[in-house]
Amino acid sequence: MELHLSTWTEVEIYLQDHDSVIIPIGSTEQHGPTGLIGTDAICAEKVAKGVSETTQAMLAPTINVGMALHHTSFPGTISLRPTTLILYLQDYITSLAKAGFRKFFFINGHGGNIATLKAAFSQIYDHLDSLNLADSHQVKCHVANWFMSREVYLLAKNLYGEEEGSHATPSEVALTQFVYPDLIKKFPLSETVGKGHSIYGAKNFRHCYPDGRMGSNPALATPEHGQQFYELAVKELTNSYLEFIR
Repeated sequence: MELHLSTWTEVEIYLQDHDSVIIPIGSTEQHGPTGLIGTDAICAEKVAKGVSETTQAMLAPTINVGMALHHTSFPGTISLRPTTLILYLQDYITSLAKAGFRKFFFINGHGGNIATLKAAFSQIYDHLDSLNLADSHQVKCHVANWFMSREVYLLAKNLYGEEEGSHATPSEVALTQFVYPDLIKKFPLSETVGKGHSIYGAKNFRHCYPDGRMGSNPALATPEHGQQFYELAVKELTNSYLEFIR
């Protein structure tokens, strides 16, 4: 059940027996020469829809733009500052909490969102308490990173070894190829790829990782791999969601 494809009366009926919602969150950022700029949001949304369909949970609209300031030296990247994203999340959750939602299960597709999400949760709890919202003590937020699912990680290591890398990875590119098989991109990749550098500002990031990849070889990705990653992620995060809402 997708919130943006429902009417308010349908949401009200849902809330009579449920108080949980799944929220996909990703990023709009460069993913190397062959990765779609929307990769993180595409992956999070696809997995979240799978979990929603399996559990009959409400699916909220995808948050497509995240915290990706370190990628902004690459054309096409759009980023929110951490402080902006925290306020965005606060307003997003507050609106749903006022309607009656109490459990918020984020399915995340971007590592750069994790710290900001966890900081936002603390601010959201405090904000809702200050509003004297009924049952605000029951509000709970949880972030599940599909790419860190145990079986997804193991499959990526088995398929790609060290060439999985940590950004513009073949696993995430494979998942986008599964979702959009007509948008598979081909572009020559350099034999050398940056890896092992700490992340600082955007200019430093591009200096250390000239083509945007971080130790990865996305040329190894296939749509068939992507389907495997999708099925494993949906299975594991379905279990995590059901455990969360108990």
